[in-house]
Amino acid sequence: MDFAHQPPVEMDKAVGTELDGRLYTNLSSLSLDDRVTPSEKFYVRTRASEILPEAKSWRVHVDGLLDKPRSRTIEELKRAAKPLGLHLMECAGNVPLVRFGLISVASWAGVPIVEILDNRVAKSQASRVLVTGFDRYATKSRTSVPGASWIFTIKELAAAQAFLATEMNDQPLTADHGAPIRLVVPGWYGCTCIKWVEKITFVADDAEATTQMQEYAARTHQRGLPALAREYQPAIIDPAAMPIRIEKWFVEGTIKYRVVGIAWGGTTPIKSLMIRFNPEEEYLPVDGFVQTKNDPWTFWTHAWSPKEPGTYSIRLTIGDAGVRTRRLDSGYYVRTVEISEV
Repeated sequence: MDFAHQPPVEMDKAVGTELDGRLYTNLSSLSLDDRVTPSEKFYVRTRASEILPEAKSWRVHVDGLLDKPRSRTIEELKRAAKPLGLHLMECAGNVPLVRFGLISVASWAGVPIVEILDNRVAKSQASRVLVTGFDRYATKSRTSVPGASWIFTIKELAAAQAFLATEMNDQPLTADHGAPIRLVVPGWYGCTCIKWVEKITFVADDAEATTQMQEYAARTHQRGLPALAREYQPAIIDPAAMPIRIEKWFVEGTIKYRVVGIAWGGTTPIKSLMIRFNPEEEYLPVDGFVQTKNDPWTFWTHAWSPKEPGTYSIRLTIGDAGVRTRRLDSGYYVRTVEISEV
């Protein structure tokens, strides 16, 4: 069954170009038996520049507050790449207007970024690194601000097990997905996962927040508009959950409904996921939920018997005490369905 009030959006197909290019993943078609999104359906927030240089000449330069700058060719990085598992990526601007289609999971291969960042050669005042991607386009954007760069501490990148990806789903990255090389920061919003990485720069603690960090400040739950990178809270995805489809079944002449959904985010698995179908109802435990890993995502199901026809707003919450869930608390992922018969 379709959710109510969904805008007409082209799904699973790339539209637009460069900074205005998008691809929205159709979550309703996800299979409970396969957690991986095919590469051709993996979401895209910004498509490749029409003036992107050829991959064969690509280098990632490491410079800034170092005794001696250095660089790695794309061929060197490909030779050093290794399988790094399944990881989810979600755009911080994943909104109902696009049917929450800016979220996907892939199997990645690449090089852990700590292997690139030999901070033993960094100067004493180098406390952070600026990751910069190719950010020049043939046309001016109507919707986005150029600025493919983000500043992290080395400790943040190590804790997230961030890596420079060369492959997704056992194939070389496509240009739209960041080829020849992109940053992946597991557990952080996709705006931090810089595509077309060309430079990593050691910077001091007083480095200014980049234009991309400022553009995404509200969407990554910052306190105001941070002027300095050190004022920016880590753009970590809180635990979240939402339904992706409602199934209507006929079993021995009786109508049965089943809610199918996903849960993701956070730094550890959650123990309890709760669901309700209208504000006046009580939350109930989701009856088909067990999470052993918080990354990439967990599929869940819930048998539902609406008492009467009508409009129902489906909302999830986490039952674990003390777990921060800012988007769930705000009702961000609420979805509505019209039930015509019970």
